[in-house]
Amino acid sequence: MSDFLTEISAALLDCDISEKMRRVAAISPLSRARFVAFSELDVPPAQRLPNPGRPQRPQLVPPKQVAQRGLGTPEGRAALVHAIAHIEFNAVNLALDALYRFRDMPFDYYVDWLQVAQEEALHFNLLREHLHSYGYEYGDFLAHDGLWTMALRTDHDVLARMALVPRIMEARGLDVTPGIQARLRGVGDQRACEILDIILRDEIGHVRIGNRWYHWCCAQRGLEPVATFVQLLREHEAPAFRGELNQPARLQAGFTAEELELIATLRD
Repeated sequence: MSDFLTEISAALLDCDISEKMRRVAAISPLSRARFVAFSELDVPPAQRLPNPGRPQRPQLVPPKQVAQRGLGTPEGRAALVHAIAHIEFNAVNLALDALYRFRDMPFDYYVDWLQVAQEEALHFNLLREHLHSYGYEYGDFLAHDGLWTMALRTDHDVLARMALVPRIMEARGLDVTPGIQARLRGVGDQRACEILDIILRDEIGHVRIGNRWYHWCCAQRGLEPVATFVQLLREHEAPAFRGELNQPARLQAGFTAEELELIATLRD
């Protein structure tokens, strides 16, 4: 287990894009026979990470400073692909942090979040390769840091992390992806649509994992999940829900009908 933690930490802190993705792909899943809880090992406690391992570029700016480009030009289409790639890069770090930070979870938790990290790395690599076809590299456009901001707000408690990152930030991707695909299809970027098919399929599984462990944490603490979710939204100033919910995808991802009714009342 200490070797697993070493590998996770090295990948999380690595700032070189290609090496980071190589490290993530090379991490071996734990076997139950090797699993020893972190609490039983002499390992240093998790440290707060204001900045995970990431390259100097893209330059990070407030969300309102990230220009919205039309898709009528190759540059505009590349900017959209870059924005999605940036989300996936952050999702790699978020999954690694979920493994590194929360030390007293069951064996299956670590198996689940390693799967998420490795699939997010695959998504990023596919998008980075597609960016190259436009003549751009990851880092060539401005980006914002909203995902990691929420990671910092929830780094003290696995319940808050499971409630607010996969169930809000990542689940938002389930809602917006079909519309993004329609726009890209309209300008002839079929390859981007194919990549987004893969991402949407996998993200349903990732949100399902977040839902699984959120409800597990609630059960362990004797908390009612829906009321606790509302409380956490308020405490951590989570972003408002916007637009239409992709209800079929969210139901596949483990949201209950009651939760979706609640979310619908919380939209801007």
